[in-house]
Amino acid sequence: MSQMQDSSQLYMRFLHLAQSVKALPGIPNIDATEEKLLNLFATAWFVGKNIGVMDAVEMVEGISPRTVHRRMKTLRAKGLISLNSDHSGTKKYVVPTALTDQYFSELGKCLVKAQEG
Repeated sequence: MSQMQDSSQLYMRFLHLAQSVKALPGIPNIDATEEKLLNLFATAWFVGKNIGVMDAVEMVEGISPRTVHRRMKTLRAKGLISLNSDHSGTKKYVVPTALTDQYFSELGKCLVKAQEG
């Protein structure tokens, strides 16, 4: 099997395993738009970037700002993001929660399992 086929199979195993994360107790069901937002936020958090609410609305291409704002509300209601104010209270930042950490930890476990075969 070629390197490309190996990589493709690895990714397909990961996707298959990742579907099981959505069925775990305590992990809320999220739609594709919410998943896209959460993944975009995670890549920013990973590099230490603070995400202002207005920045978040503008960082997603192909989705209207209104839809992004609505999905941020649902992610917040589901406990997957929180909003923290700066010291002056004039700007709010999107931050991960313990549930967000659990969600990505479970996905990370899926990646490890996929690599193991």
